[in-house]
Amino acid sequence: MIRWEGIREFVAVAETGSFTRASQQLGMSVAQVSRQVKDLEQRLSTELIHRTTRKVSVTEAGALYYRHCRPLLDGVIEAERAVTYLQDKAIGQLKVTAPITYGEERIMPLINDFALLHPQLHIECELTNQTLDLIEGGFDLAIRLGRLQDSSMKARRLASRKLHLCASRDYLKRHGEPHSLSELQHHNCLLGTLEYWRFREDGAERNLRVHGTMRANSGRTLLDAALKGVGLVQLPDYYVDQALAEQQLIPLLTRFEPEREGIWALYPPSRHLSTKVRLLVDYLVERMEATPASAA
Repeated sequence: MIRWEGIREFVAVAETGSFTRASQQLGMSVAQVSRQVKDLEQRLSTELIHRTTRKVSVTEAGALYYRHCRPLLDGVIEAERAVTYLQDKAIGQLKVTAPITYGEERIMPLINDFALLHPQLHIECELTNQTLDLIEGGFDLAIRLGRLQDSSMKARRLASRKLHLCASRDYLKRHGEPHSLSELQHHNCLLGTLEYWRFREDGAERNLRVHGTMRANSGRTLLDAALKGVGLVQLPDYYVDQALAEQQLIPLLTRFEPEREGIWALYPPSRHLSTKVRLLVDYLVERMEATPASAA
């Protein structure tokens, strides 16, 4: 009888040339992948992977075994995909993480709507402003804002956001309006988690270090401070759109606004995306593209 244990892990190591990258692709720990491949080698009484401290390579026997296993594994994967897509249902566990404010205001209402369409789905959400490890945390999906740092994950753009520099009329009446980036050094700039603000000058991106009397890791806190005239603030559109529309805040240095940033769905890499994640990402893309606030 054919035993499939270790074949998927061996193929992933052979294709990526790394136990670490194979573990990321499969959503498993490095130790699990290594153990499965070692057990497979013991069953075959053959070394398939040559391991050194610097390099992982396929042996001659491993190359022969890979050529036979890859088509078989593809057939199994295609068979599973065919059945899954035929059902086209989201079932089982789905674990998602997203930033707190954006998650509460934009993502979770859509996920709640999605849950009504798929009652067999059990959803667990963790809202945090920390960048969590998807593999280690067992997450199926993460919502990330702005520039992506983790290149090992797959990503799909859901929508975009725009950064606005603004201040209240009261603040501008007391301190004047800046007309150049250099004038920001004379203003009270309310900082978030970064030491700088982002701009675009002469067609190039520019990160400008600014200073002020307040720092907070909460966009709502900075928004409230700006509304009360404490200082200038640079925040994404979903924080300030309403205040700008109602002229509670005044946009500043608009000619230096940076390009729009992406809002992304990230998920662990694999050859085929699971149905539950695919359906949720498709749903988010469709709903967020149709929501003016997300694309404003």
